[in-house]
Amino acid sequence: MDLWDSWKKGFDAWENRTAALMEQVLKSESVLMPMGALLTATMKAKAASDKAIAETWERMGLPTRRDQERTLHALNQIQSRLIDLEEKLDALEKNRN
Repeated sequence: MDLWDSWKKGFDAWENRTAALMEQVLKSESVLMPMGALLTATMKAKAASDKAIAETWERMGLPTRRDQERTLHALNQIQSRLIDLEEKLDALEKNRN
């Protein structure tokens, strides 16, 4: 048996034992509860930050992300209608000729 096979078997044994141990640790309530609380706090902080940024943009008279998304949606609808009208106009012109 060569050196690589020996090392690979040792690594596989270590990986299997480590994976089993990590799975046991990560399923523990002593890990899950603080991680859940941390995730909740992080999401609340992000929501508060997003709200503060949007309010700042509004106070400066600039469009917020939501305003920009609405405008983009309206532009897409107008573009679709324009393309439909152009197709209808082309069809009418072909019928006249």
